[in-house]
Amino acid sequence: MTAASPDASPRIRVLVADDQALVRRGMTLMLSLEADMEVVGQACDGVEAVEMARQLQPDVVLMDLHMPRKGGVAATREIALALPRTHVLVLTTLDADETVFEAIRAGAHAYLLKDASEEELLETVRAVHRGESRMTPQIARKVMDQFRRLAPPDAASSPHAAAPEIMAGPLSDKEEKILQLIAEGKSNRQIAQAIFLAEGTVKNYVSRIMEKLHANTRTELAVMSLRRQRGN
Repeated sequence: MTAASPDASPRIRVLVADDQALVRRGMTLMLSLEADMEVVGQACDGVEAVEMARQLQPDVVLMDLHMPRKGGVAATREIALALPRTHVLVLTTLDADETVFEAIRAGAHAYLLKDASEEELLETVRAVHRGESRMTPQIARKVMDQFRRLAPPDAASSPHAAAPEIMAGPLSDKEEKILQLIAEGKSNRQIAQAIFLAEGTVKNYVSRIMEKLHANTRTELAVMSLRRQRGN
């Protein structure tokens, strides 16, 4: 932890949404110990999560997927539509394959397993606040499994079976490289260092790639990259 200073940036305002009181309290305590974070609310289900998000307009929502009254996917979708500046970080378990896949389309920016380390969770909250997307390898594999299950029966044998959005626009070699680095969870700064470009230039490339592939988030780009790799 680092001490806060008068010139420090505003703290990251976090809403914790989980139906287990012990989990909520544990996350709240952990986040509150960080000088650059503050927990502005706790929601015990999806309905409360949406209501509190609208009222408090947090920077980041830690969203459990399995909650009563309204699940995390539906809550994520409502928050993403109503509050574009609020980023959702989904917390899930290994048995939530279909739900995780649906959460991508709902607009979540990151996906962590509930057994993630404290350091990983804190770094992901900061990354999501910066506008980055994160997806653990376990989650990526489950998303790819869903792509395969949802593909047409003859998809494996058809050379034209890739999803329409994947083939929406041809990418240059540099764009392909940047897309691959996005899939690895790299930030714009890390990508810039890896391929020797200015961070602003990388940001422009990412925007162009999202436009070409009709993606709404960097997480969607990561999934598309995995799909393209499997098609090669």
